[in-house]
Amino acid sequence: MVDEISKKIRLLRKERELTLKDMSELTELSVGFLSQVERGTSSLAITSLKKIADALNVEMSVFFVKEVAVNYAKPIEMQKNFEITGSEAVYTNLSGAFVDRNLEAIKVIVPPLQADKISYSHTGEEFYYVLEGEIIFRINEEEFAIKKGESIHFPSSNEHMWRNPLQQETILLSVLTPTVF
Repeated sequence: MVDEISKKIRLLRKERELTLKDMSELTELSVGFLSQVERGTSSLAITSLKKIADALNVEMSVFFVKEVAVNYAKPIEMQKNFEITGSEAVYTNLSGAFVDRNLEAIKVIVPPLQADKISYSHTGEEFYYVLEGEIIFRINEEEFAIKKGESIHFPSSNEHMWRNPLQQETILLSVLTPTVF
């Protein structure tokens, strides 16, 4: 998967006649790091991939292999956990697979007392429903404590981060745009 992403980044950059220096200026990522990414010798955080996608004027989904078969249902045996660099949370993709999908549904398990270290902003929308526990979202400068059975929905363009204030894990249902995986 990493090799495929690296190759697609290099191909798209060259198609657009951009140098690594051009990409560095567009993404605020170093030339050395971008070179390592294109060679597949450096891991890539989702936030860095988003910067690269924006600089290349493509959706992030371009970097991920599309499933050929249409799968509307996602049985338990097809649900795979994944991690995002820099986060201790465990994510499970719940979305079906079909062309032109607009929503991304993810189950998120946030460990006890875990908090984002930096805030994020990007295009799209985010919706979270608390299945178990509690989560505190900081959106711009305002905090929202969301408990089991409650939800929050906001534009992702706002600076946002979360923290689990509990000594137990919190489980969230997340639905967001644009699609990432």
